[in-house]
Amino acid sequence: MFEFALLTFTSLFTMMNPLGVIPVYIALTENMPVKEARFIAFKAITTALIILIIFAFSGKFIFDFFAISVNSLKIVGGIIFFIMGYDMLLARISKTKTASTEEATDHDVAITPLAIPVICGPGAITAVIVYMQESANWEQKGILLLSILLVILLTWIVLLSARRIFDFLGDNGNKVLMRIMGLIVMVIAVEFFFGGLTPILRGILKIT
Repeated sequence: MFEFALLTFTSLFTMMNPLGVIPVYIALTENMPVKEARFIAFKAITTALIILIIFAFSGKFIFDFFAISVNSLKIVGGIIFFIMGYDMLLARISKTKTASTEEATDHDVAITPLAIPVICGPGAITAVIVYMQESANWEQKGILLLSILLVILLTWIVLLSARRIFDFLGDNGNKVLMRIMGLIVMVIAVEFFFGGLTPILRGILKIT
């Protein structure tokens, strides 16, 4: 249980990358009053939480409807995670996040791009679906939901303290942390990829 809790928490934390959200959040809210900027943060994390919970509980329906397996999603998720981790290792925000930020307006920044895809991107959504499907009992499902809540709460706290954290760490500090998290994401990506590929290869080669 502890290993599963640690795995889900660290995976979601690195996928959502609260510290990596800081530069985007500051860029989007730099001209807003403090009260409005905090409302944007609250709306964004609430939207991200709702989306993750919806995907967590609708994952089985999605698999059945499209006739896909968890192993296939693991392989695709591993590729997505690896690309994300590589971008983080180079201490750069992904092209999707950057483009969304440039196109954003004051009316929709809380939902797009802040909630989607900056906070709740394809990596976090894939991780939630896979871990929910792998949960052997309701205790593990509860642990996953608790991990989602904790990461969302931490993200909210980070956003509320974004300017102070950014000033304290500086540009170089943020890049170092992003590289460390990128390395972790890439390791998780390898585990996901081969965790999905191994059962498929065994089935093809008829290895028991």
